[in-house]
Amino acid sequence: MASLNTFGAILSHAIELEARLCEWYESIGEVDKARAADKRRRKLERARRENVVEITLEPIRGLDAADYALELDDGAAASQTAVAKVAARFYADVAPKINVRAAQRTLERCGKEHIAQATG
Repeated sequence: MASLNTFGAILSHAIELEARLCEWYESIGEVDKARAADKRRRKLERARRENVVEITLEPIRGLDAADYALELDDGAAASQTAVAKVAARFYADVAPKINVRAAQRTLERCGKEHIAQATG
């Protein structure tokens, strides 16, 4: 798996994560969760487009995509909760490392939505 060592790498990983979740939720019949994942994906794409000019090229350390692997083998409630927890942990870990406040807030909101799915 790739190292998440730049603004672009983190946002690309987040966008891919939400796209995979959208497809998975659709495949298991969770239409509302699929829509929510797609909405988060679009917000992340917009954040990447709008904030790419503001980023600094300082490397980001301590993050690896392998630490946030999603187990999308089945659609059981326990699996959905586990996936939401992994996604929430990803956003909690990456948001503080982003030096563009608007993008950081977008990542934080995505994490909060995953926490709500995991607990609710």
